Amino acid sequence: MIERATSAANIQSMLRTMSSLQSQASSSLKNIGSDAFNPSADEASGVSPAGFGDAVKNVLNQVNEAQMKASRLRESYEMGEAIPLTEVVIGMQKASLSFEATLQVRNKVLKAYEDILNMPV
Repeated sequence: MIERATSAANIQSMLRTMSSLQSQASSSLKNIGSDAFNPSADEASGVSPAGFGDAVKNVLNQVNEAQMKASRLRESYEMGEAIPLTEVVIGMQKASLSFEATLQVRNKVLKAYEDILNMPV
């Protein structure tokens, strides 16, 4: 099994997959950057801007979805279905990174809250 995962063809396939995912992520970030914090874009479309709580809830739902997808991919691979190992590993890494990023944001928000709470008035 290790020989299959470390063969030159599998490594090249994994690198191509990672490269395509990187380009997808960078194009998504470019699209997000222009209108993400522009309230007039939402007002022009007639949609009210989402609050902080809604944004946090959406992010947590996305992290949970990534975790569940990675779990389903891993289970399917373990059951012997024809899923490339690279897809399983990348899915697990995405889920792990999204969880770690969410955890870091939570820690920063809690630290800011504590700092504000301890400010002399």
